[in-house]
Amino acid sequence: MECAAERSRELAQASTFYRAVYSEIEEVGWENLARFSGDLTSLSFRIIDGKGRVHVMEIQLDKTHPKCPPSISADVPYLFNLKWSSKSRLKDVVRQFKKHLENLQAFWSTLDDIDRSLWVVDPKQASPAVSYRQIIIGNDCCITLFINSVDPRSLPECRFIGSGPFVNTLRNRWRRNSKRWIKDKPFLENLECLLETQLPMPPDVEKNDQQVECGICYAQSLPIDDELRDKNGTGTDYTCDNTSCNKAFHSICLVDWLRSITTTRQSFDVLFGSCPYCSEPVAVKINSFKR
Repeated sequence: MECAAERSRELAQASTFYRAVYSEIEEVGWENLARFSGDLTSLSFRIIDGKGRVHVMEIQLDKTHPKCPPSISADVPYLFNLKWSSKSRLKDVVRQFKKHLENLQAFWSTLDDIDRSLWVVDPKQASPAVSYRQIIIGNDCCITLFINSVDPRSLPECRFIGSGPFVNTLRNRWRRNSKRWIKDKPFLENLECLLETQLPMPPDVEKNDQQVECGICYAQSLPIDDELRDKNGTGTDYTCDNTSCNKAFHSICLVDWLRSITTTRQSFDVLFGSCPYCSEPVAVKINSFKR
């Protein structure tokens, strides 16, 4: 009799657990559930961040859920401190994870800039959790940059790979110029300032650089026009930050297009609006000359 009663209690507890988890998955959305185990103690949710990147968060539930906080894992450089109480639900975990992804956008944008602008040799296909990049400098020299995921605009840790006078010269320049790193400057500009040299672009970028057309005027280069001044004949100089879009524009074309849109905002000399292709936020400086 005692065994039967114990078994009955176990079934009742399991039934309560299943109903609770099903209810909480419903709140998050079944379309966001990527995988789950038969006993519902292991769940994987697919989350899309503000830049269109797809992330998978793994959640391990205790049978006493929601009394005990779940354990979580995800392909990110570091995890957030989960805030949990006995009244918390899975939707609270997802909400906190989305907030964490927002905080990591500057980190991933910095790495995207490096991948687009520099000759990266390792890793070739980096996961969102990887925070380093090894890049070619030239003269059989590489450097490995370690980006601070909490403060990605800060001076990165740098290791030089190679030998000879060229590497020693670069290493000395880095030590001498490290205080010249300015967080508000573009990453590539800071890097070239410290090393006092122009860095090689990715081979495929160098090869196809002249073939990039503006997404607004559909020309590779601006026309020769006295009103354009120093912009005469220049190529595209602005790229959408959305990695799923990456559409290139002439900044002057983008300014003209944004000015034609009623939802565009202006703050000082910067226009804020949406990308003509993916509708993600864009911000571009107004040129000092008029067309």
